[in-house]
Amino acid sequence: MTASLAIGDFSRATHLNIKTLRHYHRIGLLVPAHVDPDTAHRRYDTDQIPTAQVIRRLRMLDMPLEEIHRLITTSDLTTRNRLITDHLAHLEAELARTQDAVASLRDLIEPARGNQPVSIGHRRQPATPAAAISAVIDVVDVTGWYQGALGELHALLAVQNIPPAGPGGAIYSTDLFTHGRGEAIVFVPCDGELRPTGRVVPLMVPETDLAVAEHRGPHTGEIDHIYGELGAYIGDHAIGVDGPIREYYLVGAHETADENRWRTEIGWPIFHTGA
Repeated sequence: MTASLAIGDFSRATHLNIKTLRHYHRIGLLVPAHVDPDTAHRRYDTDQIPTAQVIRRLRMLDMPLEEIHRLITTSDLTTRNRLITDHLAHLEAELARTQDAVASLRDLIEPARGNQPVSIGHRRQPATPAAAISAVIDVVDVTGWYQGALGELHALLAVQNIPPAGPGGAIYSTDLFTHGRGEAIVFVPCDGELRPTGRVVPLMVPETDLAVAEHRGPHTGEIDHIYGELGAYIGDHAIGVDGPIREYYLVGAHETADENRWRTEIGWPIFHTGA
């Protein structure tokens, strides 16, 4: 017969506090082997200790309780391994984002020696015919959405034998930044007779005056630093006007898989005096 432990002793054996053990009981994750019907005192069999230790280690790795429940209740080794592998991949992605954020923060509070000041110029961008895809999106989805849309545009232009007339770009509405959701338009300039297909339609990208600055590297890096420099410049010179932000992808995923070689130009709409 398997020996049993009172909840206090089981807590000491597993390093799970009593409050946590009671919560796991309520949600069905770790149910005591015996519950006294009169006193509600919980007792756990000693062979439940390994399961409790597994749960504790998985929680230390921030695995959601629902996934832990699926993992410890399945007898299928493939499913169990997939759940662990998926969670490890999630942790690695989170670690990479944390490392990027830490590096960006360090650069903000301790600028690297030799960093060059951001170069900001003015340009009148002429009206340009283009193939375009538009949608209302959430700001957290911008990077994945624009990359997918750009790939779709380049693929359709290739099928229709229309060469791009310049680097692809995007127009991002003010609402996207101020409210976290708004319209985005991704486009690729082209001069041929475009046949609308699926999401892709012809668009005349309107003329505008821009203050422009270039970001080099992945968009998960310090592109917000360039936005900040542009915003400060616009404020200092009092030349900003209402209108959508533009980005031009001078070198991006379509040209190279090496994100460190990406070059993105950010354009802020201005009232251009010609000076």
